[in-house]
Formats: sequence, C-alpha cells, structure tokens
Amino acid sequence: MFTLFESTEHFIVADKAPGAGFHREEDTPALIDAVREALHDQALWPVHRLDKVTSGLMLFARSEAAARALSEALAEHTLKKYYVALSDRRAAKKQGWVKGDMVKARGGAWRLAHTNDNPAVTRFLSFSLAPKRRLFLLAPHTGRTHQLRVAMKSVSSPILGDALYGGTPADRVYLHAYALSFELFGESHRFVCPPTQGAEFLTPECAAKLAELSQPWDLL
Repeated sequence: MFTLFESTEHFIVADKAPGAGFHREEDTPALIDAVREALHDQALWPVHRLDKVTSGLMLFARSEAAARALSEALAEHTLKKYYVALSDRRAAKKQGWVKGDMVKARGGAWRLAHTNDNPAVTRFLSFSLAPKRRLFLLAPHTGRTHQLRVAMKSVSSPILGDALYGGTPADRVYLHAYALSFELFGESHRFVCPPTQGAEFLTPECAAKLAELSQPWDLL
C-alpha cells in the first residue's frame, strides 16, 4: 500500500502505491490507517491527498502545529508538488499553462470549462521519449479533484491507462507524485521519488529523462 520514504519529528513522507485508496473500502483499510498502524503512531494528519490511481509522495504531519503550518503552506502555494505522467498521444502544445474552471461531467469525471471564475491552474513541460511516448512534468498551482488528469485530456494527451479520461489501456494509470518542496519551522525540505511501478515508467528512456528532471523546482 505504501513505503516509508522519509521520517522526521515533524512529518513523514510516504510513497503511495497505485491502487491504494485514501478511504477504507470493504476489507481494505484506509491509507491513513495503514500508515498509522505501520508506524505505531496515531498522531498523524494528512496534508494532502492523491487519487487512488496515482502513486507517489504523500505528506503527513506528526503534530497539530506541523499540520497547521503545512496546510497554510499548501494554501499559500509555498508547498510545491510536482508530478510526472506518460501519454501516447500527441499534445496540442508541448508546454505552458492549463487554466479553467472544472465542472462535473458524466460517470464521476470532470471537465475543463471555458470560464475562469475559480480556475484550476496547472503548468507543464513535456519531453519525447520514443514514438507515441511522451513524458509530462506537471506542477499544479491549485488542488482540484482530478485536476492533472483533466489538464492532460484538455491538451489532447490523456494519461496512459486513464480510461476515465480516454487514455489508452495500460497496466496502470501513469501518473506519479514525483517531488515535494516546502519549508517548515525555518528548515527547507526537498524530496524526489521516481516511480517504481509500471512497465512504461521503468523503460531506459523514461528512467534517463527522469534522472535529468531530478530538480523539478528549477524547471517549473
């Protein structure tokens, strides 16, 4: 369900597996409960969440003070998150911004509207790996449900494996929470976690490009 990536007195960082749900499902425990049980620590507060299909870094505070400070950093956009995704479709543009209000669509999906009253905002870069394989580095500036999945579809490059948004079937949804950057109580923290699951993420071409993107905060 997860592996422990970093642990300090104020927070932990977990590497969530794809398919692990944040909420309890029948006999499968909620992710937060699994983390608490594994660490023998009930005093954990989730700072942000990931979709069930998304893998990668999740941040948990170990005190109310840390939770409050990190939540404020998230709201003020000083806690920065970076994701990587793969698509087998040509993008309408190779880099830039995706902005727009998000509205509910059919079947639990969302879509990007043409209005900007309270827009979801994402900045991205993309890189060619091979024919019909493109790697995207994404930096969400807001935190809407399915925001990155909708952003990718809106530039005509639905995420590989993301059937809900028209992606080509694959062994997983190729979206991974790749890096975190934030300050807490006067100290700076940066974490980068390459994906470890998914055949397409593990190709030599993808691994080589990810090695070049090991400091995403310098790019986006």
